[in-house]
Amino acid sequence: MRIATWNVNSVKARLSNVLDWLRSADPDVAVLQEIKCETDAFPRFEFEALGYKLLIHGQKSYNGVALLSKTAIEDPLTGLDGNGEDVQARYVEGTVRGVRVCGLYLPNGNPAGTEKYDYKLAWMDRLRLRAETLLAAGTPFVMGGDFNVIPETRDAADPAAWVDDALFLLETRRRFRALMHLGLTDSWRALNPTATGYSFWDYQGQAWQADNGIRIDHLLASPELADRLDACIIDREPRGRDKASDHTPVVMTLAE
Repeated sequence: MRIATWNVNSVKARLSNVLDWLRSADPDVAVLQEIKCETDAFPRFEFEALGYKLLIHGQKSYNGVALLSKTAIEDPLTGLDGNGEDVQARYVEGTVRGVRVCGLYLPNGNPAGTEKYDYKLAWMDRLRLRAETLLAAGTPFVMGGDFNVIPETRDAADPAAWVDDALFLLETRRRFRALMHLGLTDSWRALNPTATGYSFWDYQGQAWQADNGIRIDHLLASPELADRLDACIIDREPRGRDKASDHTPVVMTLAE
């Protein structure tokens, strides 16, 4: 079972690239972030033509997440519990072949020291509570998406450039560690303990050409799934295409 995460940075603007990659990579499940369209405006036909069932949680011009699966999506859920006034479309969840797949677009939080950073930290607290609930239920699950978190210094080509950024601030990393310490496994890092790998390169400053990237797109596996983890790759190829997203897919493979 292959599960992918990809921040596509506007599904309509990148539609050809996204569809081409899905055809070639052929993941069983994919979670997309920053689709940047309302739910009803998502280009369903093109994805359904590739054999995917869809669960969309959209928002006009901003945010938006999608769950794609080659098989049925059971018990669908949109929105993260814990704040009934939160209208930002950042979370989608459903069960596929016995695995609870949680697709998320965690807030960026910049500039630090503002209500945007407070929202990021509160959102991370809510995500941890959701993980605790799933763990208590004994549900095998993966949390995949753009976490907007650089976990460690080695996950940035130029760590000094990110010292004051909301993606790398100590409080951000503390909350990420609190989530991980529940017993989750960072799938890519677990299988690549000494490797360098990035999933995002800014459009500015020739970052892609210089490989000046950061690793902020993660697939976190519950203990049951960590035992089934066969592979996890960062697929750099889509980032080198014309009109590419500034992120690239991360794909995990689970043994049956």
